[in-house]
Amino acid sequence: MRDHLRLLINGREHEVRGRDVFATLANWLRARGATGTKIVCEEGDCGACTVLIRRGETFLPVNSCIQSMFQLDGASIVTVEGLGMNAVQQSMVAHHGAQCGYCTPGFVVAMTAMFETRDRVDEPCARAELVGNLCRCTGYEPIIKAACAVESVSMRRMHEVYPQTIDDEQPVLIEDEGRTFFAPMTLDDALTFKRKFKPCTIVQGATDVGVWINKRAYSVAAMLSLSKIAELRDLREDDGAIVAGANVSLTELESFTRDRIPELHRILNIFGSAQIKNAGTLAGNIANGSPIGDTLPYLMVAGAMLEIASVDGTRLVDINQFYKGYKQFDLAPHEIIVRVRVPIVRDTLKLYKVSRRRDLDISAFTAAIRLSTTDGHINAAAIAYGGVAPTVLRLKNTESFLAGKPVSADTFEAAGRIARDEIAPISDVRGSRDYRLQLAENIMCKFYYDVIA
Repeated sequence: MRDHLRLLINGREHEVRGRDVFATLANWLRARGATGTKIVCEEGDCGACTVLIRRGETFLPVNSCIQSMFQLDGASIVTVEGLGMNAVQQSMVAHHGAQCGYCTPGFVVAMTAMFETRDRVDEPCARAELVGNLCRCTGYEPIIKAACAVESVSMRRMHEVYPQTIDDEQPVLIEDEGRTFFAPMTLDDALTFKRKFKPCTIVQGATDVGVWINKRAYSVAAMLSLSKIAELRDLREDDGAIVAGANVSLTELESFTRDRIPELHRILNIFGSAQIKNAGTLAGNIANGSPIGDTLPYLMVAGAMLEIASVDGTRLVDINQFYKGYKQFDLAPHEIIVRVRVPIVRDTLKLYKVSRRRDLDISAFTAAIRLSTTDGHINAAAIAYGGVAPTVLRLKNTESFLAGKPVSADTFEAAGRIARDEIAPISDVRGSRDYRLQLAENIMCKFYYDVIA
């Protein structure tokens, strides 16, 4: 059992102890001279703080402003200083990809990550992979041109530049100023810790917890990481469902659903930036319980099952029974979501995400509509809306109305009116109550014309 962290920064090993364990990676780096890592939003939105963190043989971009040091035991991290004057930086100079330069280090790091897994970058790829990096000066075109002009043969993979690794096969327990952090190697040890310490926050991707720490001065006496527990990295197809362990990232899930659940893959593609998806997990998205969580409508209409464990044993919970109210769950303080079983829906299915921007934006409204039909009539419907209530909501009245009805525009227009009456949205910065009511009605008609007509 270690009482400190061990990690690599640009190939050099560091030990982190005491209060530094609870700092953000961005602040820790800057305090030690790695000032190329910029801090702007501290929410994981702008990408100026992007660093590379090794996952297996590949270095992936992650927002360092919402990564706490205690998440990084055993990690190998590369900052912009560790890249040297590589072909990406040379191309940025040649194509005038920087003006004020504040966002430039984040862009350079994210662009370097593109060449970790591919030999060539074209414009669609560059635009997709740079969604998580914002620039207020260049209009992006010079940056995109710079990315596309890089000669991949001149780019060395980061695992070749920094082949060093740290043996992290050891649990970590750190106590400082009334705070305790634990990263166990086994699920049993994690469950014992969760039973002992209340309250206890699980920090996996921490893409929300990191924002709370920065913007709400969030602090809790005990924090638990599951990242060292190998059995929770499981990702497989099993009897018509995808089984995803609590450590499976949204990036990994997105790749795995590409051919298995194309609609869910499409939504995951615009779920957030690469930096967010490389850190965030499906289990974390579920446990956060946001009423506009983008994965939740599909999980509800598919009938996903949550495997919940404690020292007393394991139980299965239908996700439709999991949410009891806003941020209220069928989850005891000593329990952990360890796996999610996601059925592969083969019925007619459409998912919707409505937001002001297509990419890197929080939803104002989400929906999943699943339909089973025979001979022009509806056998059964499953409908879930997000952004219209304190939790993502199944529309039972609308589902009952649709059962047995003919598949027609009139049917879905009527269903839209019923859906409107089933919800009670509020007005907020993302949309008014009336706007969401109209969306709830219109989306049923849109589904008909998108999928059926």
